[in-house]
Amino acid sequence: MRRQRPTLIAVSTLIAVTLTTAPTPANAHRAAPPDQVTALTAHQADGYTTLAWQPVDGATDYQIERTPVDADNTPTGAPTIVGIWRPNRQINQQAPTFADSGYNPGDTFQWRVRARTGTTEQPYSDPVTATTTAPWGNPDTPGENLRTQWETTHAAQYTSDTDEYAYTAAIDALSDRVRVVELGRTVQNRPINMMVIGHPTPAATPEAVAATAPVAINCNVHGNEPGDREACLIMARQLAFSTDSRITDLLSHTTVLIVPTINGDGRANNTRGNSTGQDLNRDYSLIRQPETAAYIRMVRDYRPVAGYDGHEFGNSRAGDLPMLPPRHQNVAQPIFDQSQDMIEGHMYAKGAEAGWWACPYGCEGGGNVGLSEETILRNTLGLKNVTNSLLELRSSGGQTRPDEGNTANNRRRKTYSALWTFHQFLDYHRADRADILKARTEAIESQAANTGRLVFRGSRPIPAHPAPHPGDSPPPLDAPPADLILDTPPCAYKLTDAQYNGARTDGPGGVGTTVAQRIAAHGWKVITIGDDHYVPLNQPERGLIPLLLDAKGVEKLTDGERVYPTLTGRRNGPLVVTGFTCADDATINGPVTVRAGAALVTTATTISGPLTATGAAGILLADSTINGPVRIATSDTISIIDATIAGPVDLTGNTGTDAPVLAGTTIRGPLSCTGNNPTPNNLGIANTVHGPRTTQCAAL
Repeated sequence: MRRQRPTLIAVSTLIAVTLTTAPTPANAHRAAPPDQVTALTAHQADGYTTLAWQPVDGATDYQIERTPVDADNTPTGAPTIVGIWRPNRQINQQAPTFADSGYNPGDTFQWRVRARTGTTEQPYSDPVTATTTAPWGNPDTPGENLRTQWETTHAAQYTSDTDEYAYTAAIDALSDRVRVVELGRTVQNRPINMMVIGHPTPAATPEAVAATAPVAINCNVHGNEPGDREACLIMARQLAFSTDSRITDLLSHTTVLIVPTINGDGRANNTRGNSTGQDLNRDYSLIRQPETAAYIRMVRDYRPVAGYDGHEFGNSRAGDLPMLPPRHQNVAQPIFDQSQDMIEGHMYAKGAEAGWWACPYGCEGGGNVGLSEETILRNTLGLKNVTNSLLELRSSGGQTRPDEGNTANNRRRKTYSALWTFHQFLDYHRADRADILKARTEAIESQAANTGRLVFRGSRPIPAHPAPHPGDSPPPLDAPPADLILDTPPCAYKLTDAQYNGARTDGPGGVGTTVAQRIAAHGWKVITIGDDHYVPLNQPERGLIPLLLDAKGVEKLTDGERVYPTLTGRRNGPLVVTGFTCADDATINGPVTVRAGAALVTTATTISGPLTATGAAGILLADSTINGPVRIATSDTISIIDATIAGPVDLTGNTGTDAPVLAGTTIRGPLSCTGNNPTPNNLGIANTVHGPRTTQCAAL
């Protein structure tokens, strides 16, 4: 259940916080005029200043004024209204705050705040003066002294692709914590790099990284929305070189995966789409483009458990930081709830403390946004059981930040608010790792059980939360129409060889990867019998599979044939499986033998007797019980999820195209795995084994 509770980790000392108050004026003992703001303070952090004050009864809003000053507090420029605080910008009305970031970090300023009642301006507060925090990193320390092109030009220029590659290569060379890997290439052959960051060093292989419950940040999918990308590059430097105990603790308990620029061609050309004009954030399920295919293969191999996806949003009335969870109704409930907890239980509360306006994507007249397309990364990741959120940086300053006609100030606010968000994301993962992993486990097990209806388009509602809601226009309800609901799910989809391996023309230049290649990129199990290819639904990504393979799919790859269970109810006596057999809610009293080249798929099924398969095309067991030993040898496609096996389990010499899965299963006997290639894995969900575990399965 979604909850609100204090975050367990304190604000980073990395985000160097200082409290500044004004010198005591000569008339300090006079009473403050009625309706004057009092107790103004200024806390300095990375790229922004949090202003806080005592609320004034009856105030409609507050104006925040900033004046540049020299070392003697003498003004060096005109005072400027840089912010408007309104009640809908935060959940805690009794402690108003405002994050001011429209300045060059390291300069000195004076701030004042005044209340307004309607249009009537009340007296300004006494001023506070402070020097803002300089860009992170000691200029005299190698590594820390690296700066992006955006930083060196004081936000006049965004970091170019070549400067990005040089910057990330330098971090890689100077820090043992960082390894830069190339995930793929763009259409125009630019590298798609990912920084793998851990302490004291990152794990050496994708499988080893997956074991650390990693987090992933996708920084720049729309090439003309680069604010998050600059934040990612700055944070990478902090994570690589900081000696702050918070940072080293975070990196000792997970791995941070940062993809600065998945759309390098679009960034180089300052276009939303890639070089083919494709909006990559409408392609993460279909993976027609090499950029999205590279990212989805990364998700398959590194298995991040939580993620953020960075964007910018053109609504000038919206909050600073609109956010949104995966809303598609096929997303498992635990993943939706955990994602909402990250946003509503953490980001809203921490945003109110720091002065950032976090709200649902669509807040303040956002329009028809944030819907259920599975092609959007937040929905794709949710369907892949990843706790995650969209982040939209408001592109313009709008009425609440009137000084952002200054381009550099506008860019600073976007980047430093994103930097704050990504650090808070890491803190949330550190504090809630156990809950995130629990939600992931429950989601995978519930998906593999293949129960409940399938929806081909349709979003969960995002309710007003809490009163007063920090945005009066949550994203619209995207209810599924009746013709896009399938109440009785099939057991699997059958594809012909032409559908599975046939040439495609939906990629760049009219050349596309095959359905087989795209299914492999998603990481789904496929059973091949003769010229037919079966994609069972008792898999972790059950909610996504039909969206691409069912005739009802809105954005699909092909029209697969629905295959429904062939074995239900009670069966007494031995069962010999030939061809493709699907058992659902079945009871089999007797031994089961799966013949060479045959396949058995089960959900909610009990087998009272041994299960033996030699040379089978596939064995996929989910939410099932086997009262007897299980022996699977020299078979191709194997997955056992959330099963109970009363007897020994032996996996021997299985050499399929992908690793056998044994996850969340209770085995009341020994577990032996020998000669399997690839080696079995547990998807990060431990098994309970009442007996010795040997050889390849010793760690499962």
